[in-house]
Amino acid sequence: MKFGGVAVANGEKIKRVAYLVKRFKEEGSREKEERNELVVVTSAISTVTDTLYENANRIAKEGNVEKVKEFVDGLRDKHVLTASEAIDNRDELSEVKAEIKERIAEIERALIGICLLGELTPRSLDYISSFGERLAAPILAGTLRSLGMEAVHLTGGEAGIITNEEYGNAQLTWGVERGIRERIMPLLEDKIPVVAGFIGETMKGTITTLGRGGSDYTATIIGAAIDADEIWLWKETEGIMSADPKIIKNARKIPYISYVEAMELSYFGASVLHPRAMEPVMRKQIPIRVKNLIKPEDEGTLIGEEPAKTKKAAKAITLIENTSIINVTGTGMMSISEVAARIFSALAAKNVDSIMVSQGSSEMTISLVIESAQLERAIGAIQSINSSGTIIRDFTFNSDVCAMSVVGAGMAGTPGVAGEVFSALGKEGISVIMISQGSSEFNISFVVKREDAYKAAQAIHDVFEMGA
Repeated sequence: MKFGGVAVANGEKIKRVAYLVKRFKEEGSREKEERNELVVVTSAISTVTDTLYENANRIAKEGNVEKVKEFVDGLRDKHVLTASEAIDNRDELSEVKAEIKERIAEIERALIGICLLGELTPRSLDYISSFGERLAAPILAGTLRSLGMEAVHLTGGEAGIITNEEYGNAQLTWGVERGIRERIMPLLEDKIPVVAGFIGETMKGTITTLGRGGSDYTATIIGAAIDADEIWLWKETEGIMSADPKIIKNARKIPYISYVEAMELSYFGASVLHPRAMEPVMRKQIPIRVKNLIKPEDEGTLIGEEPAKTKKAAKAITLIENTSIINVTGTGMMSISEVAARIFSALAAKNVDSIMVSQGSSEMTISLVIESAQLERAIGAIQSINSSGTIIRDFTFNSDVCAMSVVGAGMAGTPGVAGEVFSALGKEGISVIMISQGSSEFNISFVVKREDAYKAAQAIHDVFEMGA
């Protein structure tokens, strides 16, 4: 079971999570008269990781030690208050408070060092950002113990998640599943392991992070390693929805979706789960269930191997806001392949990810969509490859756009789906700026003006009667 930051946002919510865990632990199998064996993965308390990132960068720039003390005092108070609200047993609370104090002292020393050096390395940032989960896990474990359950908290490294040294987006080392299994399985006999999500460590014991949204990945890594029956991701929604309910009022729950469809949705902005999180479970065909914290008895959405047989070609629509489109035109002195190679090499060197790519060979033009937050780096990268003016004739960019994707396994091999999508947009007077479709045919992606995005999503949702 994985619980995100919103699920553990304060003491009352952590207590609710603990009661949920207790309920499913004790239900078990009535036929076999044994309890369920559970592993719990927790994110940091809501907004804490963002706060750690922001303050680490600010402290490195400002070099003010007093600001460090002010920040860590607030961080300690927040977690002590959360623990006090969640844990009723005085002895357990005292133990957890002592651990919070110890962790806060660690982060204070690290931040003072960064402050004095005036430098924040990727390795240091991983260390600082790991504290959100490393503070949340002891609180949740203590809450479980205060309800009469045996629970022990572990960091990702202590759980056996060993990675390379690619700080900020660490990759698992070969054979990691065996180590996880050896560490977790013995605990399941009489304890509930509470694992800090998002983090791992290198062979040398240096803390790393798995990338944003990495707690989902932690859950599926562990689930695959121990051959779990199912992996449950607890959210405050009914499950995976046909669209964002904040945008589409008649968005509905999708009862079943395949791994590939879920990956497409997560890649294109749906807050379903981390795209990398699918890799471990697809290999072992372990089902993932997205469950509702508010209605725990609800089945939620099941994610499995085979696409469900349905008459509907498209199941969901999702969009990525805050995107920019870059159009690059080659000079004609080099082939389009050579131009593309130079562009993507330069972008990769600056850690700029392309969300969508479209190519017009006749015009020597390549269009790509990126997150607007990466636009400055992308422009610098493209300018750097054109010092001689022989590769790129011109490039333009536009940040007033939104990338959208229509997803469904039923679209593969079904004639007329693209026609329906663009006909719906045409009826609303919406122009399409860019189009891209993968060879799997599981999605059709396109770009529209930002002001048209919500209207476009509603029109397509209605045409395909999604989620019904």
